[in-house]
Amino acid sequence: MEELTLTTPALLFSAISLIMLAYTNRFLAYAAIIRSLRDQYVKEKNASIIRQINNLKLRVRLTRYMQISGITSLLFCVLTMFLIYIGYQIIAAWAFGLGLVLLIISLLFLIWEIQISAKALQHHLSEME
Repeated sequence: MEELTLTTPALLFSAISLIMLAYTNRFLAYAAIIRSLRDQYVKEKNASIIRQINNLKLRVRLTRYMQISGITSLLFCVLTMFLIYIGYQIIAAWAFGLGLVLLIISLLFLIWEIQISAKALQHHLSEME
């Protein structure tokens, strides 16, 4: 196995940071939509609004899981750098591997959430036809 250097986990910093920014933007967009739907629901108690809110609850939960696994991945990258710095190469390799697995999990949650979002948009489009 090739020895890890400090630059290897550091390469993921920018990628994870951009992913976290995208996740945060999704979360903020959902918050705005939920507030709007809540106001609509107060005015008119529509079952369609309840379905949309339930869909958004799941999407917000998935976004939270995406954020948690992404942040934990970043944490393991920092831990990897520290372990390399103090000379614990084998533990650093395992920490880096765990960070990569967490990043993969985060991206899998993103795929799941995108699928739900696409279905919701298809539903809205079919209502318009």
